[in-house]
Amino acid sequence: MGGKRAAIIGAGFGGLALAIRLQSAGVDTTIIEARDKPGGRAYYWERDGFTFDAGPTVITDPRCLIELWALSGRSMSDDVTLEPVSPFYRLNWPDGTQFDYSNDETQLRAEIARLNPMDLQGYEKFLDYSAGVHAEGYEKLGATAFLDFATMIKAAPALARYQAWRSVYSMVSHFVQNEKLREALSFHTLLVGGNPMTTSAIYALIHTIEKRDGVWFAKGGTNRLVAGMVTHFERLGGTLRLGDPVAQIETVGDRVSGVRTESGWHMEADAVASNADIMHSYRDLLGGNRRGARMAEALSAKRFSPSLFIVHFGIKGTWPGIPHHSILFGPRYRGLLTDIFDHGVLSEDFALYLHHPTVTDPSLAPEGHSTFYALAPVPHLGKLPVDWGEIGPILEKRILDEIGRRLIPDIHERIVTKFHYAPSDFAVDLRAHHGSAFSLEPILTQSAWFRTHNRDDAISNLYFTGAGTHPGAGIPGVVASAKATAGLMLEDLRR
Repeated sequence: MGGKRAAIIGAGFGGLALAIRLQSAGVDTTIIEARDKPGGRAYYWERDGFTFDAGPTVITDPRCLIELWALSGRSMSDDVTLEPVSPFYRLNWPDGTQFDYSNDETQLRAEIARLNPMDLQGYEKFLDYSAGVHAEGYEKLGATAFLDFATMIKAAPALARYQAWRSVYSMVSHFVQNEKLREALSFHTLLVGGNPMTTSAIYALIHTIEKRDGVWFAKGGTNRLVAGMVTHFERLGGTLRLGDPVAQIETVGDRVSGVRTESGWHMEADAVASNADIMHSYRDLLGGNRRGARMAEALSAKRFSPSLFIVHFGIKGTWPGIPHHSILFGPRYRGLLTDIFDHGVLSEDFALYLHHPTVTDPSLAPEGHSTFYALAPVPHLGKLPVDWGEIGPILEKRILDEIGRRLIPDIHERIVTKFHYAPSDFAVDLRAHHGSAFSLEPILTQSAWFRTHNRDDAISNLYFTGAGTHPGAGIPGVVASAKATAGLMLEDLRR
């Protein structure tokens, strides 16, 4: 690469994956991270002997991660230990119904039969559909950079064949009749910031990703996967600069020249890629260039994913009966989603994702104790501009009360330490627009070419990776975005 230098803003999964690819190809790469630790949304805290991952905590498609080490002839297992999680999720409804979702075919079919034996055949057809959209939408297009509409046109026949204009929930409902099973097969889009009622049916591919390669957990927490990526990046000769937020992407005409941080540190670069929030990147970091203002205005008209309210708590006792991942549905499904995504209402009811990592790795808590977090999707600050300093403690108690009612009766007496993370924290810590937890909402008209491009259309050496670019949020999504962006950057830098 002849001494080529690249700067990457943000050490989230997308930024780290991109940095590893560039450094493996011989590009002198520096990551500049605003916070005191790498990881972005995969931050972590250590309190009172407990380790709390901020998220994400569901690791799928480990092949996309293994590939990052293989680029330089190394093995991911040298730095990271992945452990399988089964069941993938335990789904629980207020009436006491439970459903364990896994890739154990015999057990899974027994679970479906308990809900509705007539849906077994429909489930098989749904799996065929999921495999088809996985092949077209993930394997063929996941790491494709949609830089022009012609690329979108080429993909259109496959998208049309799989009725991409329909929602995930609509497509699931075409195959199965039981309402609980419909919820069980459609909730996954919430894990990438999408409403099952409006997110493109293409996202049904998530089921094939899970069934093909399983669901995994990094021993020590997701933070250990981040640490392993940093170790590998630095082993390759890369540089990670922590605790110094980028203040400006510097430009000369229609080219990026480098970056400047809030401390005054400056770096000249042949290429700059941002793994930061896309609105923050354009509006704030590129504020000195007219392109920044134009793109910020365009982004302001788009739909952003909701935020999250997360309660982290460490408690006395161990809970082998509570699996690693649980979904606690509320009394409503469609109505609750409409409140969150459309009306901007903080409803009396809620649905929870409960993370219980110590059932897999007891080292994350003191002996005889357990680490949990409970996550509730909530409207982002653009739809619900409330004072979370006032609302947060109230919602925290309501969530813990619900977990107590359904799983751990004396939860309040058992708590050793607890804290919550609100939309306002996403906005401050991650500079996330509206406090969104997943960037742009993954609807069809904000996917592929319609999403922020991996390379800016006007500034030819400015690139993007992460949840705001194609293909979207989630670990496989942002790692695929890094692959697409790296391909563009390496091609451009070789010229």
